Amino acid sequence: MKPASPARRAFVLAAVCLAALCMPLSFTGPAIAIPAIAADLHGTPLALAWITNAFMLSFGACLMVAGALADRYGRKRVFLLGMGVFSAAALALAAAPAILWLDVLRAIQGLGCAMALSSGLAALAQEFDGPSRARAFSLIGTAFGVGLAFGPFLAGTLITHTGWRAIFVATAAAGLTSLLAAARAMRESRDPQAQGVDWPGALTFTSALSLLTYGLLQAPDSGWGSAASLGLLGGAALLLAAFIRVERRAARPMLDLSLFRLPAFAGVQLLAAAPAFSFVVLLVLLPARFIGIEGYSALEAGRMMISLSAPMLVLPVLAGMAAQRIAAAHICASGLLLAAGGLLWLSTCAPGQSPASLLGPLLLIGCGISLPWGLMDGLAISVVPVERAGMAAGIFNTTRVASEGLALAIVSALLGTFTVASLVGAGIAGVGTAQAAHAGPFLALGELRHAATLLPQADTAELAQAYGAAFRHLLYVLASITTASALLILAFLRHPAAATMDTAALPAGDTTS
Repeated sequence: MKPASPARRAFVLAAVCLAALCMPLSFTGPAIAIPAIAADLHGTPLALAWITNAFMLSFGACLMVAGALADRYGRKRVFLLGMGVFSAAALALAAAPAILWLDVLRAIQGLGCAMALSSGLAALAQEFDGPSRARAFSLIGTAFGVGLAFGPFLAGTLITHTGWRAIFVATAAAGLTSLLAAARAMRESRDPQAQGVDWPGALTFTSALSLLTYGLLQAPDSGWGSAASLGLLGGAALLLAAFIRVERRAARPMLDLSLFRLPAFAGVQLLAAAPAFSFVVLLVLLPARFIGIEGYSALEAGRMMISLSAPMLVLPVLAGMAAQRIAAAHICASGLLLAAGGLLWLSTCAPGQSPASLLGPLLLIGCGISLPWGLMDGLAISVVPVERAGMAAGIFNTTRVASEGLALAIVSALLGTFTVASLVGAGIAGVGTAQAAHAGPFLALGELRHAATLLPQADTAELAQAYGAAFRHLLYVLASITTASALLILAFLRHPAAATMDTAALPAGDTTS
């Protein structure tokens, strides 16, 4: 094969960078837009929650399958199809007439994103090698960091001046540009040893994840002990058991469960999941609080979110450089402990305080989580078969994105439950358990005005105080999970098997979520 020309490789890199940029924009943008969407299309708290959860669920559930398809049928083909699906769904979202359509199209958009990102990263690995590969993947991480840092601000600007539908037009434009660049420059590549897709494993995994997410989201409304909640959560457990059974018997499973016997591999998967509870969920919860409870505009909320995500632009690269002299386990654990401290600091900031009081804890959380973020991909690659590039991207990133989707569902359910309990315990005259259960999910979503119409006997200050107490208790839980994750990761990654991982040879910066 002739050496690739620099211009053609630059087009390939630009195409994959744009695809990487689309993912955080598609996650953070709609989170800022939920209050505006609720005011325009209305909808129940459950339907509004699916705006973010549908995207994350389909994205996380389909990554490994998309990687396997790319290995077998061609990375360029799957990338173009994925970006086409993503862009078409984004354009349809801009014209969605109702919440139901919005939720369905978000799931389709997540599917397209999974296809594009898993195949794009695999194609990039074929185009570059050695130091040039490290630089290319560092640019992918930078593109993702730019989307995280400035996505909320861009979304706030578009909502303020144009409306929430412009967010999806902007992502469609980026997706189509990526598609055209890839169509021109990307070469087709496959894994010659790729076999058929593990469809039984894929279906049981996706079904288990879907039932678990749906069960968690609706539990605060119907009750954790209701027949609906128990049925959904029980069905998810049965499907998870079926998935494990299928994977153990498959000749070439979607996920090789025997890898979890390696402490280093288990530690890396835990590292992939840890940022979900300390950082990713805040990308959805904080805009709802800022806009719905604090009364900020969408543009002001977007500006506030920059302090949380801006460290992603610099610190992951510095962490990758530091890993040449400091053990990766120590860097990762230290970063998570810093993030836990930031969460505890944020818990002292009740609604109504000055915006300046929030900047310190948000910056600390962002700085803390940026340290392990810069090392995750380098640690993961050494325990995944290198020759199966599509599957290599899929296994680790599925753990990451599926954890983010589950964390978002769990945290949303916890906040809803804490809010109902806070309303009941607030001593507001005339507010009973039934009324609190009805209004609590709206208040947890930041719909303060809607909650006030359901509880006319309570003033907005009392409702904001109840929300603040629930949010504070939630932050205690998140800080505890983050601290426990740091200690476990330190134990697993200090194992001798982890010491052989060549983190310096791989890029700093996250590439998917």
